[in-house]
Parts: sequence; C-alpha cells; structure tokens
Amino acid sequence: MGIGVQITFDAHDPGKLAEFWALALGYVVQPPPPGFDDWPSFLVSIGIPEDQHDRASALVDPDGAGPRLFFQKVPEDKAAKNRVHLDVNVGAGSDDRQAAARAHQATLEAAGATLLRVVDEPGGWCLVMQDPEGNEFCLQ
Repeated sequence: MGIGVQITFDAHDPGKLAEFWALALGYVVQPPPPGFDDWPSFLVSIGIPEDQHDRASALVDPDGAGPRLFFQKVPEDKAAKNRVHLDVNVGAGSDDRQAAARAHQATLEAAGATLLRVVDEPGGWCLVMQDPEGNEFCLQ
C-alpha cells in the first residue's frame, strides 16, 4: 500500500485559488469537521482569530480517489517556473482528447487561467497553462 500524499500550493488568496482548482479538477472544498456547519464556526471554536480565517483552504476528490490539495497563504510572489506541476487529464477516455482539453481550456480561462503554449510533439500533445496565481500546469 502506498503512502498518502497531499499537494500543497502557496497562494496569496487560498480560497480563490482553491475555487479555481476545484473547477479544474472536479474537486470540492473539504467540508468542515463533524459537528460544524461551516469552517468559520470550527475556526472560532479552536481559537483562530477572524482575521486569520483566510489563511488556508483545502480541496478533496469527491470520489476519494485523488490526493487532497491544500492552499496556504504566503506573503511572497511566485518567483520562478514550477519544478513540479500537475497534468490535468481532462481528455482521458474521450474520442477527441484535444477537443475535450480545448473545451476545458475555455472554462479555465474564464476562471482566470492563461494559455502559455501548445506542446505538439511526437511523444504527446498538451496545453501548458497557468492558474490565476501563475502556477504552471498541463491540460491534456
């Protein structure tokens, strides 16, 4: 059995970036712990001041198959190209993978993503994009 993994993103606005990635991956914002109707109620119960409620957000795969994504607030800007990135395989299982990727591209651009370039090489095809905070990812 493999060891579980969480993918962590540094962000200026964890909530907004989490919303983008929920759309990109079909994930959902992680529900609050049992006994709480929302995250602010939980955070208040453990003594987190209201001005700190925007420090983090998390997403989970609604089917429980994919890793948890965690978004944490940091003060600094992104300074260089990612050394690790996500490949979003929206076209998997489609008869026309490129058309599926292009359709999802339009959705993600409307949510703040940017197309950087198209990779069309003998080994594969993908759209290299950036999320609203500049993190690179591949859409295929």
